[in-house]
Amino acid sequence: MIGIAILGATGSIGVSTLDVLSRYPDEYRVVALTAYRDARRLFEQCVQHRPDYAVLVNEEAATEFARWLEDSDLPTELLTGAQNLEKVAALASVDYVMAAIVGAAGLLPTLSAARAGKRILLANKESLVMSGKILLDEVRANDAELLPIDSEHNAIFQCLPSNFNKGLEQTGVTNILLTASGGPFRKLSLDQLQNVTPEQACAHPTWDMGRKISVDSATMMNKGLEVIEACWLFNTTTDKVQVVLHPQSVVHSMVQYADGSVLAQLGNPDMRTPIAHALAWPQRIDSGVKPLDIFTVARLDFEEPDIERFRCLGLAYQAMQRGGTAPTILNAANEVAVDSFLHNELSFVKIAEVIEACLDAVDIRDADELDSILDADRKAREKAMQIITAMNH
Repeated sequence: MIGIAILGATGSIGVSTLDVLSRYPDEYRVVALTAYRDARRLFEQCVQHRPDYAVLVNEEAATEFARWLEDSDLPTELLTGAQNLEKVAALASVDYVMAAIVGAAGLLPTLSAARAGKRILLANKESLVMSGKILLDEVRANDAELLPIDSEHNAIFQCLPSNFNKGLEQTGVTNILLTASGGPFRKLSLDQLQNVTPEQACAHPTWDMGRKISVDSATMMNKGLEVIEACWLFNTTTDKVQVVLHPQSVVHSMVQYADGSVLAQLGNPDMRTPIAHALAWPQRIDSGVKPLDIFTVARLDFEEPDIERFRCLGLAYQAMQRGGTAPTILNAANEVAVDSFLHNELSFVKIAEVIEACLDAVDIRDADELDSILDADRKAREKAMQIITAMNH
């Protein structure tokens, strides 16, 4: 049986992964489940899947979990603290690691999985945004596998030739067309964006996601991070990655070829499809997703994004072009700004202003050492907090 650790088990990707795995009890075994603080959901998952290990980063939540564990017959050992995320990602009994922790917190456990030679199902795009070169070097050096879970990158992976690592131009690829739903504010003017609330930003029209990713979708920073991720995953540059607004979220991305062909991957907007694809690759298995009814969809619309209204997308392109620790700074500033917005301490349109100010204020260094990346992440967060404090006074 294939042993699996799910980092971020209580989030939407983790829940979807467990749904797919539950269909194949004789082929996959859940070895470890982790969460930040959702002790109740994690315990319920442990009752159902009976893993060897459960990790809770938050100590208060772990104390609560420990009481329930004591009164149960579970074979599960409870581990506490972020360092144990790295431990379970590298366990000898783990073959595959679902890296689904949101944000920079996912970086170190994903690196741990790479160093241990695991198949990494990558839903944590920040790992590549922050340290693309380091992560990919570790994957290659340790014979690990890196398979994309974001629906767009998984779609691109399915549409590319198998030898794309030679370089896209050498394999006849001219362009990657990265689709985006446009989020809930696709039609709003700049004036209308001034007063949007966290509740409005989190009401995504198509996907059911966590609050942070929902806000990133609304600002289009999520798509900006995905542009950076695509450059690392597919060994290309920003000029070869074009964002295309597609509100139906049925075409998950496309690849354009030199002969005029455009290959697209279509499907219902359900994360179980890319999860099942990566779990079974290069085979195919039933994900539980209902087949796409093309007649019900009836139409497919495509638009060019407005960089002026969605400045975060343009900032992401600029950060990748600048290179070094610029994407790390971009990501850290965004995480701080989004958190402030969700706590009603910053307006929606100010998110981009905070990020741009951070990119101007924090020194950009080479990103070939982990210490440099973690230092840039820390400095960018400190600077972002200072900028937000100044804006509010």
